[in-house]
Amino acid sequence: QVQLVESGGGLVQAGDSLRLSCVASGDTTCISIMGWYRQTPGKARELVAMATNGGSTNYANSVKGRATISRDDARNTVHLQMRSLKPEDTAVYYCYARPCWSHLQDSWGQGTQVTVSS
Repeated sequence: QVQLVESGGGLVQAGDSLRLSCVASGDTTCISIMGWYRQTPGKARELVAMATNGGSTNYANSVKGRATISRDDARNTVHLQMRSLKPEDTAVYYCYARPCWSHLQDSWGQGTQVTVSS
């Protein structure tokens, strides 16, 4: 299995920037997708951004132009740089990993709180 640990959350003001980081450990020989999701109380977890091991990226419309996802497979890390943060970006952010091998389950981190004050 893959274990994920996030860092970088916190309290920021609207308009600020923030960088979230996630380190993967365990069976990291091949991770197909690494990404970030977020969730607010009473709502479903939603995709923020994802990056494949082939170099493709995908972003939620709500963060396009304000977020950049990057992964460093040599260090088993994925980062999410967010700019021009808005109060509606307030959520718990979860790191996600999908291994290449079908016998391994998808993994989630424990989550890191991001709070954007207006």
